Amino acid sequence: MEEVEAVANSVWDQIGSVFTMEIYNGKSFADLLTLEAMLSLLGSAIAATLILIAGFIISGVLSRRITRLGQMHASLDDTLFVFFGNIARYTILAFTTLFVLNTFGVRTTSIVAVIGAAGLAIGLALQGTLSNVAAGVMLILFRPLKNGDFVQVNDVVGTVKEITLNYTEIADIGNVKVVVPNSEVWGNTIKNYSGYKTRRAEWEFGVGYGANLAQAEQVIRDAIMSDPRSHNDPEPFIQVNNLNSSSVDFLVRVWCDASVYFQYQADMKRKVKEALDAAGVDIPFPTRTLVMQNTGDGDGAKSLAAE
Repeated sequence: MEEVEAVANSVWDQIGSVFTMEIYNGKSFADLLTLEAMLSLLGSAIAATLILIAGFIISGVLSRRITRLGQMHASLDDTLFVFFGNIARYTILAFTTLFVLNTFGVRTTSIVAVIGAAGLAIGLALQGTLSNVAAGVMLILFRPLKNGDFVQVNDVVGTVKEITLNYTEIADIGNVKVVVPNSEVWGNTIKNYSGYKTRRAEWEFGVGYGANLAQAEQVIRDAIMSDPRSHNDPEPFIQVNNLNSSSVDFLVRVWCDASVYFQYQADMKRKVKEALDAAGVDIPFPTRTLVMQNTGDGDGAKSLAAE
């Protein structure tokens, strides 16, 4: 009987220690069971709920407003403002969480320190990914290239299909999908062939030394400038540029719209060739003149001539 009483007293002491143990905000479980404590916790729970609701509403409204701002103006990039909207939303939600914890008396200083240390570790682990995100923001913000532009990035030549925060998608000349990390796009030279509305096309046409150069120049000018894609302003440049071994070369520079540049440049080569043929202007093949010295040996001269 005494042993049972001793066990009961031990159990009762343990239960009492649980009730007197400090478990929340300097209060024991017994203190929390009082009406005053329960009303205080209920008030904190209601306040936390209201803070959470307000945080979600404010973050959602602000995110949508920022995103809509990019959609309302054609000069602003939608992707960048979606990114800014998400940043604003999650920042507000983070502060909302801290306010909720403060409502229940939780000290958030240590939590912020832990989150900061974890963020630093995650940042170091995802350094490459974060550099792509930073480069994506710079590409979207400064817009050295945009969707639909014909560009050259490193050795990739093609049309930009999509620019995200992590990568840039390019369809190359063979319509093959090429994905380039944004850090490589931003950190290298970008040739944007669609960056300006006009481009200067350049050709070199050779005529024979016996050709009338004034006539040849006029034929080339008429053939090119009769095409509606050729621009008169700036003034086209057509001049003799080089005296080659077998031809006199004309350098021709004419401006056109950037959107038709490649087809225009190819078309003019054929058009000028046909115009020179129609005008009877000689376009020579490479030739070589051999001067043979007569040594007095008739048979030797004949054999050389035969070769």
